[in-house]
Amino acid sequence: MLLQFVTVLQGVLAPALLVMALSVMLTVGEGRDKPLSAYWRLAGFVVGFAGAVVFAALRATAVITQRTFVNYPTLWCCVILDVAVFVIVLFACRITADWHNHRALLDIANLVAALAIAATTFRALPDVILRLTIFVEPGDPIFTSDMLLRALGFALGAAVAIIAALIFRTMRSTAVRWSFTTAVLLLVALLFAQHFTDLAQILQSKRIVSFPTAAFLALVWGINHQRSLTIAMALVFAIPAIASIVMGFKVKPTGANEAIARTHIAFRRRAKAAGAFSLVAMICVTVALTYGVAQTQKVVTLSPPEDYSLADGVATIKFSQISDGHLHRFEYRAKDGTSMRFIIIKKNGGAYGVGLDACDNCGDAGYYEKDGKIICKKCDVAINLATIGFKGGCNPIPFDYQVKPGKIVIQMSTLDALSSHFQ
Repeated sequence: MLLQFVTVLQGVLAPALLVMALSVMLTVGEGRDKPLSAYWRLAGFVVGFAGAVVFAALRATAVITQRTFVNYPTLWCCVILDVAVFVIVLFACRITADWHNHRALLDIANLVAALAIAATTFRALPDVILRLTIFVEPGDPIFTSDMLLRALGFALGAAVAIIAALIFRTMRSTAVRWSFTTAVLLLVALLFAQHFTDLAQILQSKRIVSFPTAAFLALVWGINHQRSLTIAMALVFAIPAIASIVMGFKVKPTGANEAIARTHIAFRRRAKAAGAFSLVAMICVTVALTYGVAQTQKVVTLSPPEDYSLADGVATIKFSQISDGHLHRFEYRAKDGTSMRFIIIKKNGGAYGVGLDACDNCGDAGYYEKDGKIICKKCDVAINLATIGFKGGCNPIPFDYQVKPGKIVIQMSTLDALSSHFQ
């Protein structure tokens, strides 16, 4: 659940903030006194979302195996549109003021905003949409508690990103204009940095451009701090949040008459609330994308190997040692010096699952037990207990052994022949 939550939150936050920011900066009029181009931004999001769904579907079905030929032109569009949006936000006051006298200028601004939203959404959402394909583990029934938790994590991640953007939007009428404009400019600059980093990575990998040492180190830093850039996109709204709170204290709760005084009191209350809730939203996003991510990336420590009898090239493990239904790990040093591990677990029905602590897909990462399930350490896939001891998928690599009265006997020569799996 937590992995779904933080992954979706990080993917949805940037497009959600961009849609919100451009909606505030380019909003003019109400009802009929609004240009048709104002709806182009919504159309841009719909187009970008639809494209992301199609792209994710093609990737999921392996129709597209190389993403670069799609990402490369998309990132060029994102970078160019980020620059154009920066200029539009910079002159947003002039564009929206008396827009009836220069309607074409506002239409162009809305068109660029719509294209930027479409490109950013298309770029950000495919990986989020692909999270939908891992709600159900292979071999598990469709409706399980784990599936519901993953679905809940997905929904909460998207909801938190959207709610945070909506909370920031409440400051449009309480913070001074320059503070909100500054935050949006910083947001667009961070988006540009993120898109340019991804583009530069492709240029470097394809050797289209060779970066000097300083630029290459900056590129590496950007690649390693993509999550930090996303967090910064939320934190830039601390500027209007503080400005909103200041305005809440600055406006006097008095006026020429009672109506004006009540208006000032309501504004003070609204400004303080908008600023405070925005700061809380920033803290929540920051904690989720730092502490939450750290929790999902905890390195699982494999349980230590257990003792067993080894004599004359034969390993003997008594049933009394392994009959509790839990995972038991053993270690053996092969003739070529390779340190190997194998696992044994008693399955339902009394049979034993025996195999290497490694698989053909994930190598010698090993398995661990959690909540009664055996899980691959590398890919986090839960292994169907009944299939342990059979070859295929992420199952432990099986090997020959003998069941004798009260014990399992393994010829070490059998393990010696499999030492390559741990090299």
